[in-house]
Amino acid sequence: MSQTKPAWRKQWIRRWARRSISMRLLLAALVMVGVALPLAGTLLSHHYHASATQAFDERLAATLNVIIASVTYDRLTQQLVHDRALGDPRFESVYSGWYWQITDGDQHTLASRSLWDQRLPVIDNENLNARSLDGPRGQSLRVVERDIILAPLDAPLHISVAAQDDTLVRDIRKFRHLLWGGLTGLGVVLLGVLALQVRWGLAPLRRMHANLHDVEQGRAEQLDTRLPEELATLAASMNAVLARDQRLIERGRHTAGNLAHALKTPLSVMRLQLRQLPEANRRDWEVELARVDGAVRHHLARASAAGEGVRFAPIDLHTTLTPLINGLARLAQRRGIVLRQAWDQKIRVHMDEQDIQELVGNLMDNALRWAHSEVQLNVKVNEQQLTLTISDNGPGMSEVECQQAVQRGRRLDEQRSGSGLGLAIVTDLVALYNGQMQLTRASTGGLKVVVELPVVAHG
Repeated sequence: MSQTKPAWRKQWIRRWARRSISMRLLLAALVMVGVALPLAGTLLSHHYHASATQAFDERLAATLNVIIASVTYDRLTQQLVHDRALGDPRFESVYSGWYWQITDGDQHTLASRSLWDQRLPVIDNENLNARSLDGPRGQSLRVVERDIILAPLDAPLHISVAAQDDTLVRDIRKFRHLLWGGLTGLGVVLLGVLALQVRWGLAPLRRMHANLHDVEQGRAEQLDTRLPEELATLAASMNAVLARDQRLIERGRHTAGNLAHALKTPLSVMRLQLRQLPEANRRDWEVELARVDGAVRHHLARASAAGEGVRFAPIDLHTTLTPLINGLARLAQRRGIVLRQAWDQKIRVHMDEQDIQELVGNLMDNALRWAHSEVQLNVKVNEQQLTLTISDNGPGMSEVECQQAVQRGRRLDEQRSGSGLGLAIVTDLVALYNGQMQLTRASTGGLKVVVELPVVAHG
């Protein structure tokens, strides 16, 4: 039992740690309103009950004082006398709910006509006392009473004034209904206002979140800093990080390009010098030089690719590839190859222009090298998936050859020109954009390459 409880607590903490800020603020407001308003309502109800009861008792106490001032003892008749009218006809109506009584607890008793043949219970008390009791016919009464000494009597007189408290109870009940109804309405209004306050207060965060989504989708390069002071500083810091990363990426790509140009001339010179060597010594050096050249080209091509970690602004795929395909079409025409194209509707993709040109260019160049008379390019879109299908009617490849074709520097026909890096570079580019590439036999007998990339832009 002691082991499951910490695990449950950790799970609960992790679950609440993922709650949104809006949910946290609304729950805090709900707890605050749920605690504060009932507490305030209880205090107000208690205070009103005490105040209303005190006012009712004070009214009865005033009547009690009038009775005390008007009571006398007649020595001739040896009876108590009350000779002053109280001015309230309810004391004269039988069982009206308003009563007074004077008694010494023995032989001297005087009561209002409203009590008729009933009597109020007596509790000796020298000081003024107020209490509730059941009166005639089960009436709920509020009684104010006290003891006095009246000469020449030896025993103290107990004087009581009682009134039915149904009006008091009704007033208190009505006040409580109004109070709790008002507090409930106030709670609803407060929660609504707090919800609006939370929504208004977190609006900059929602705007920042939408701005981040735009940056991720490539629709914006930086975050908008027109935000409250706390978020503006954060947005400025994030913009600085984005700008630094972009500079590092561009610097890396420029460096890769500069390195490619720097190595191109020395490698060409070395090849020229190798041709002057005897045939017996030249072959081994050519193999090693080809390996160096292939490795340099492969890694420079991958270093200059931007795909991973970058979200580009949408580009029009047809506009980007048209110059490349036009050049390849002229090359195909000179070789007597028909280049066919099939495009879906207008396509926009989140890719770097150089990357997509490198990818399609290598695939098309490979197809043109091996095709007998025809090369087909199909471009389709399915939601966010871009599908490029390039096929030819050349000799094609077996399953084993398809696997070997994407290996760096691997060439299946040493008599054909080229370094064998095209498909390997395409494989790296596809991986950088989280895509997939599949090599199979085409219906025309040649090679079919299918590339799927989740880069399609919408809107």
